[in-house]
Amino acid sequence: MLEISANVSISDNEIEFSAIRAQGSGGQNVNKVSSAIHLRFDIKASSLPEFYKQRLLRLRDHRLTKEGVIVIKAQQYRTQEKNREAALERLREMIKGVGVVQKVRRATKPTRGSQQRRMDSKVKRGKTKALRGRVDE
Repeated sequence: MLEISANVSISDNEIEFSAIRAQGSGGQNVNKVSSAIHLRFDIKASSLPEFYKQRLLRLRDHRLTKEGVIVIKAQQYRTQEKNREAALERLREMIKGVGVVQKVRRATKPTRGSQQRRMDSKVKRGKTKALRGRVDE
């Protein structure tokens, strides 16, 4: 069971794992051992609440396929178990991320004092630059 929040969780049978050979350096061992993990999670067929499904499907993420399947590849660690845990943690963070609703930003006007300070600094800077002119004797 993958716990997302207090009332949202995903059962293990909804997540598909497959062991593959890791890429990159590692000597002879990397050619023999399948320590990397491919995690596949079908959003549409999952038991997630509709709110999470819609937000996940609207994501613009390279890990999300057109069919609505999240594919995460974990190959950071040398053991399959640690890579499996890392992939699950990334999936948890991805789902938690869409659960957070952004606060609506309301545009505000600068205060009169800040506008005045800005204009004063501009005038002061202009006077400094005016003094840099050619000196007439």
